[in-house]
Amino acid sequence: MESYKSVKSNKQRPIQSRHLATFLIPSLAGALLFLVPVKIDDNWTVFIGYLAGLIEDGLSGVLPSFLLALLVFSGVASFLCWAFKPAFIMDKPALKTLFYTSFTWTAIRVLGAVFALMVMTGTGMEMVYNPATGGTVFADLLPVLAVWSVVMGLLMPLLLDYGLMEWLGTLAQKIMRPLFKLPGRASVDSLASWMGNNMMSILITINQYENRYYTKKESAVIVTNFTITSIGFSLIIAKMLGLEHRFVSFYITVLVGVLLAAFICPRIPPLSTMKNTYHLDQPGAIEETAEIGSLWKSAFARGIDKAKQAPPISTVLKKGAFNALDIWLGMLPLVMAIGTLALIVAEYTPVFTYLSYPLVPVLEWMQIPDAEAAAPAMLVGFADMFLPAILGAGIESELTRFVIGAVSLIQLVYMSEIGVMLIRSSIPINFWQLFIIFIQRTVIALPVVVLIAHFMIYR
Repeated sequence: MESYKSVKSNKQRPIQSRHLATFLIPSLAGALLFLVPVKIDDNWTVFIGYLAGLIEDGLSGVLPSFLLALLVFSGVASFLCWAFKPAFIMDKPALKTLFYTSFTWTAIRVLGAVFALMVMTGTGMEMVYNPATGGTVFADLLPVLAVWSVVMGLLMPLLLDYGLMEWLGTLAQKIMRPLFKLPGRASVDSLASWMGNNMMSILITINQYENRYYTKKESAVIVTNFTITSIGFSLIIAKMLGLEHRFVSFYITVLVGVLLAAFICPRIPPLSTMKNTYHLDQPGAIEETAEIGSLWKSAFARGIDKAKQAPPISTVLKKGAFNALDIWLGMLPLVMAIGTLALIVAEYTPVFTYLSYPLVPVLEWMQIPDAEAAAPAMLVGFADMFLPAILGAGIESELTRFVIGAVSLIQLVYMSEIGVMLIRSSIPINFWQLFIIFIQRTVIALPVVVLIAHFMIYR
């Protein structure tokens, strides 16, 4: 059971009004921004998502040029730093973190810059600047990641540093730990993803892992099982597949599959074999202590205790700005390079078609119409989250489209954005582990979705 080192002192000292205000005001603001769904322009979202969307729309005219300049600067600066190791960068830890990396990651940053130049100028290899490959990554993924990194960096402390995670986590721990082998605070990551954006959930989880609230195993379990696609994105997929009239049953099916996969996957390799140690093998920020009275009292006390330790605003702003720069200079080039390569494989090679051959007789046995067309769509989601819906949209059978869409949302792991973020992050998970988890989630999701579709929806 999770609790915090200075909790015991709350039993002995009265709560001061300033500590209460430090807990309540930022935590309420964080909950309203990140976790409370609102309906705006006939779409369900969260305020922070709406805010990020406004910023992205407002900057749409300059974002492409800004992103191109950013990726080229990252590629050139990283290459020069790797090649010459200038003292004014190597002697400053912050600059070294931003610009100095291994040869492999430096090469990928340079490749990301080259791909961005091809997309912006429409020159070079057509398979790179094609709207379905590099065009999708540059125009659709990078602007979202660039804007969200700034908004999250500045506002995420409201969710993390003033006691909301401790309060909600304590209340949820008796469900999360026995069912999913996770601390209660992981429920906040899931809520943030469900209500807003799965990238938001990943950024929260990375932060919590680096601050030693999650172990290596716990963080890997969360990012591969609880980065649930939001209601809004699920509705987009449903519309692409012509299933909006069945959206309620569609999304309930997705949630059933996600919860079942989250129950099974942490109990089997590779997740089950990961170490339960903290970042850099340091002691965790959580230790076992007795509860203070009722569960509600314990949750409240732990929230107050966290609020007492809240950093000053200047520290929060500096850290948020640095994290945004790290994403801009380190992650965006990787998303551009690896995401484009993944989509090239999906669009220009028969790799996923070949991989899907063993799945065809399985789908036929499950009585799924158009099995040969459906099989590749079941696997191509590993490259990008939109591809299953794109491939499945032309299939005549609504039942088949339903199965493709629900399975693709339950799979969760896709390389064009989330996979790159995880491989590049401090969370210890690699490409092959992500691929195995993707296959596991597919194997779990397919029979669940087929049974629900056959016996409850399309009877």
